[in-house]
Amino acid sequence: MSKKHRLASDINVVPYIDVMLVLLVIFMVTAPLLTQGVKVELPQANSQLIDGKPDDEPLIVSIKADGSLYVNLGDAKETQKPLAEIKEMVKKVVASKPATQVLVWGDHRIEYGKVVALMSQLQGIGVQQVGLVTEPGNG
Repeated sequence: MSKKHRLASDINVVPYIDVMLVLLVIFMVTAPLLTQGVKVELPQANSQLIDGKPDDEPLIVSIKADGSLYVNLGDAKETQKPLAEIKEMVKKVVASKPATQVLVWGDHRIEYGKVVALMSQLQGIGVQQVGLVTEPGNG
């Protein structure tokens, strides 16, 4: 008697698992790198929206082209404030709500170093999440 060979009808999922694990690693590495008051001409860039809860409104610190600083807190949102006062205000908000996102609206004409210095100052007072805001564009 001759033995019949049956075709295997199982799907080999090992290659799919390999591809999925590679994609998982890529997304895990790139996810932390993706991070979006006063009238400021924002730079244009293709960027993703920041995920957040609807009731978690971010704190926005704006820096105009002339270097003047503003923060969207209290009644005087359109009033220029010194860096020390803004740091004190942000520090109080972050102390009461540590998960508060702080977004920097930097005018596209301001020197990059001044925006980075502002972000560094905010991180220095304990802000965990500092992001930059851009306008959608073809940048």
